[in-house]
Amino acid sequence: MAYTNHPKFTGRNVPIAEIARATGKNPQFIRIGLQRGILPFGVTMKSEGSSEYTYYCSDKLVWEATGYFKEDQYE
Repeated sequence: MAYTNHPKFTGRNVPIAEIARATGKNPQFIRIGLQRGILPFGVTMKSEGSSEYTYYCSDKLVWEATGYFKEDQYE
């Protein structure tokens, strides 16, 4: 039986700015990658009639794709 060590995921929404700092990329790069479905660690929603997107990037998916994890500061 194989055991793996991984962080305790909470489903925390990792902010775009935090992901950008952790990966050394520009926040706009992260946003566009998510909007186009190129980056695998989040989803985007755009309300009808709006030009703004909302983003959800789960801590687990961010960790799986980038190796970055930060404990939820509110626990």
